[in-house]
Parts: sequence; structure tokens; C-alpha cells
Amino acid sequence: MLTYQQALDWVYSFIDSEKNLPRNAAEFNLPRTLALLELLGNPQTHYPAVVVAGTKGKGSTCAMLEAILRAAGLKTGLFTSPHLHSYRERMQVNRTLPTQAELAALVAQIQEPVAALDPALGRPSTYEIGVALGLLHFARSGVDLAVLEIGLGGRFDAINSVTPLLSVITSISYDHTAILGDTLAAIAGEKAGIIKPGVPVLTTVQPPEAAAVIAQRAAEQGAPLFIATLGGVQERASGAQAAYPLDIVPAALSLQGEFQMVNAQLAAGAALLLRELGAPLSDDALRFGLAHTAWPGRFEIVATAPTVVIDGAHNGDSARVLLRALRQQPHQRLILVLGTSADKDIAAIARELVPAADQLILTRSRHPRALDPALLGARIAAVASAPVEHVDTVGAALERALQLAAPTDLICVTGSLFVAAEAREHMGLAQPD
Repeated sequence: MLTYQQALDWVYSFIDSEKNLPRNAAEFNLPRTLALLELLGNPQTHYPAVVVAGTKGKGSTCAMLEAILRAAGLKTGLFTSPHLHSYRERMQVNRTLPTQAELAALVAQIQEPVAALDPALGRPSTYEIGVALGLLHFARSGVDLAVLEIGLGGRFDAINSVTPLLSVITSISYDHTAILGDTLAAIAGEKAGIIKPGVPVLTTVQPPEAAAVIAQRAAEQGAPLFIATLGGVQERASGAQAAYPLDIVPAALSLQGEFQMVNAQLAAGAALLLRELGAPLSDDALRFGLAHTAWPGRFEIVATAPTVVIDGAHNGDSARVLLRALRQQPHQRLILVLGTSADKDIAAIARELVPAADQLILTRSRHPRALDPALLGARIAAVASAPVEHVDTVGAALERALQLAAPTDLICVTGSLFVAAEAREHMGLAQPD
């Protein structure tokens, strides 16, 4: 029997497809994923699913929708990536992680099928292995409905091996441009690759360039297209609109930040469409789910006096939205603890956040892709006017921020989910495994 550490070592022994891929790389191999799933008995066909793609808000939208489904009494699967603290976070049933023993047993079950894959298909990636583990775990657990977050792009992502009841596309902006393309139309084309023939698709109000691509793809696939607007879900073809059963305002949501309203509209809209497809989702379940969603590391207020916010913003658009939310928090000074991965658009992140800071503390996570604080300082120097300090670890950087802060100040730790995770761990909110 495998130990948990042996299971993780095996999973991570494969190609890391979550970094440095050229566009249309071989790691994005849906035939290989489908072949592996077939060897496993096609677990993805044992339950209905919702697939969620997009640039911003995928995880929050998935978490809100899962909370609504669970509030209605359904047994839910939730697949998301990356994880914050434990690999097992990626595949939750009723928001409960599989035990270490359960994860090890899942890995043991797929080792032989992985070895039996046709060598012509190539070696699977760590991400594909994780998707297979999650889909298998949900089948073995007997979930009623799974919510599946696309990892990167959409068209070639392993999750796109699933034919869902409903496809959802969150807000589209610039990210992973080296892989997905450097125009909104190109990026939208990759995200819209999740649209399946005849399967309804729900999106938010998108930039015109992205909206046109989504509409074209939906038309080509004969997929009914719906838009989650401020007032309700609008069918694009007829213009008919169904109202949400509540006012979607910050006070109705457990997730902080005004920007979460767009994600809540998508989650509520998805619930309404799923109800039309036969899911037993009451208005009360919808209200309760939105009011009780947990999604750590996304505008998470973890302390007061001074206020400490942890957020995993890692691109320019997310940083812009984060700054808007920070400005809505009463505070005297903003102390920014910033650490980024080397492969991100650091200039875009800095342009949004750095000029607003009264004090900068630059740091790095333990992740191999983390950028050295001195190099980060050089990259942001053109827009930095506040005092800058370099601190080698996230925990030490947060402690330094707390030393500098008055009770009326606001500390924000951001720049990457890896930084967010280490800040949470330092605050005693989680333990890595």
C-alpha cells in the first residue's frame, strides 16, 4: 500500500503542465486524457457536471455554485486548482478533502491504467493525473453533481474531456498570454473551447471582442447562450430575462469585495439554469449558498486593528479589482506585502497596486517560480514612490508589516496564491501537508 508521501511523489513525477508551456503544447492532449479515463471506466460519465472556464473569478464562482448545490441537499464534487495548502483540496466532496489514505488509494488505482496508456499518446502530465484522480474520486463517492474548474485556457484543458450539463465562462482578461494568445479574441477562443454541441453556456457581460468570439462559438455548436447580468439571466437569442430570487449585493454574500457580485451573478444564474434542467434548487438554497460560501485566500480578511487582507491576485486585471476593494476598506495607510511568480506580468500588477501603497514590503514564496525580492524591486522601481523593504520569507514579511502598522492601517498580502497560502499558514489558519 502506498503511503501518502509516496502517492504525492508519484503524482509530481510527471510533466508539470502548469508552467512554461508553448502554445498548443503536447501536454494539452485530450485524446490522452480520454484514453486514461476510458481505462478507468469513464468515471466522468457517472454524474452530471458544470464546467467553469475564464480568467478571473473561476474559483469563486465554482465555490458559490457548489455552496448553493450543497445547501439544496445535493452531494457535491468540487475540483479546483491550484491548491493553497494541501493537494487534496483539489478534489473535495461536500467541501471535505479526501483523507491522505483515500488519496493514496486513488493513486494506487490509477497507476496501472497510466502504465497501460498507448505510448504513442505520450506521457501524461501531473495536471492530467490530478484531473483523473478527481473525476474518479467523485465517481467513487457517488456525488450528485460536480463543479469542475478549468485549469488553464479551456479548449485543450484536461477538464474539457467532460461533457457537462452546463458550461460557464467567467470574466475574460489578459493572463497566460504566451500560451493562450495576446489578444482578448484569442484568449476568448481558448476559453470558449469548453462549449459543447447543444450544451447551454452561461457567461457574464464580457468585453465586446471576447463576447463576439463566445457568441460565434456557441452558434457554431448549437449551444443556447445566456448572459448573467445585474438584473438576471438573459437568453441572448430571445432577450428574455429571468430575475434572480434575491438582490445580489455585497451584504448578501459571504465573500468580501464588491467584485464578487459578478461571480455571484454567474453562480446564481447557473443555479437558475440548472433548475430548468431539473436540479432541485430552491430559492432558499440559492440565498443560503451565497451567504455561506467559503473561499480562502481571495480578499480574505484575517485580522483587524490593523486590518489584514490576503488575496491571491496574480495579474493586472485582478490587481485592479483588488485595489478597488481595498479602497472600500476604511484605513489610514496601505502597507503592501507583495510577492510574485517570475512568469507573471509583473509590470501590470505593479502598475495597479504599487502607486497606492504607503509602504512596500517585497517578499517571495517557497515556490520555485517565485521571483527574488531584489529582482522584484528592480522590476517595480519605475512606479514605486513609497519606502521599500526586502524580506526573504512571507511569514517574516507579514511580521514586519505588523510591526510597522498602526491599528488604523491596512495590510494587504498579495501577488500570488503561493504567497497567500504562506500568509494564511503563518497566521495559523492552515497547515500544509
